[in-house]
Amino acid sequence: MFNRRKFLRISAVSASITALSKYSTVKAADLIAPGNLPIVISTWDFGIAANKEAWKTLASGGRALDAVEAGVKIPEADMNNHTVGRAGYPDRDGHVTLDACIMDEFGNCGSVAAMENIAHPITVARLVMEKTPHVMLVGDGATQFAVEQGIKKEKLLTPESEEAWKKWLVKAEYSPKINIENEQRRPGSKYNHDTIGMLAIDVKGNISGACTTSGMAFKLHGRVGDSPIIGAGLYVDNEVGGATSTGVGEEVIRNVGSFLVVELMRQGYSPEDACKEAVNRIIKKKPVAAKNLQVGFLAINKKGEYGAYAIQEGFSFAVCDSKKQDLLIPGKSFYKESK
Repeated sequence: MFNRRKFLRISAVSASITALSKYSTVKAADLIAPGNLPIVISTWDFGIAANKEAWKTLASGGRALDAVEAGVKIPEADMNNHTVGRAGYPDRDGHVTLDACIMDEFGNCGSVAAMENIAHPITVARLVMEKTPHVMLVGDGATQFAVEQGIKKEKLLTPESEEAWKKWLVKAEYSPKINIENEQRRPGSKYNHDTIGMLAIDVKGNISGACTTSGMAFKLHGRVGDSPIIGAGLYVDNEVGGATSTGVGEEVIRNVGSFLVVELMRQGYSPEDACKEAVNRIIKKKPVAAKNLQVGFLAINKKGEYGAYAIQEGFSFAVCDSKKQDLLIPGKSFYKESK
């Protein structure tokens, strides 16, 4: 492992752990008080289970980096989740390709893109960060590296995903869906989402983040969205805060969205206002196209204050701290507020 520079660390008061309860939805006005560290936030309702796993590390005084890796591995392994991890829908050629990135409090980062046959891309992204001089590995090279690190290859195309792909092939029409998490709801299954982005602050006040996805269903083979791109799908600055994104990755990449959100927080914007400004810039550049697109940002600052904003309504995010481990908060959106 490479030697890493050490930055100033701040101390924080450890908080007691309350019992887990059935998750509840709250209004944005009911947010917990800022500064209640440690804390972990993540995108969508499956972020609740992911946060609870991350909380096991945070509550025991562990590092935020370890927490976010452990947390996002939950949806990566969820066989009912068709947009993150091993059960993700394939591209138009029938290949399940996975993307992920991770970033720590020192500015170290690692990423994999268009990787096949490896169930947990977030772990490989961390290995890229810690075991190589590079930031990103892609395709066959990423898979080869994972195997060299002792990770077992496995077939990722599940019977259910293969069936969905064959049905898609009948017409072979590609059209990104707004809030795919609101579709394909089945009794006994979890909702589908497009990405999980997670941000955590540990008891020492250090911030880390992770982002992982199987990308858009039935995309062109080789397509890579924002999720594994440092500065687009995820960015962390330990002096300021962190941000992550969800939705149509091409628009996030064009605006270097997560980096933009963090830089706006550096200028004094609140997390929610920074996310809102990033969304507004996307809409300003493509006002007509934006009506049929969904992009959402989620951010947290050094104080533990958090916020989110999206183009379309329907985006939600999960919050977990010592007071409550199951908050699900509806994010504000441009079009709902504009109607």
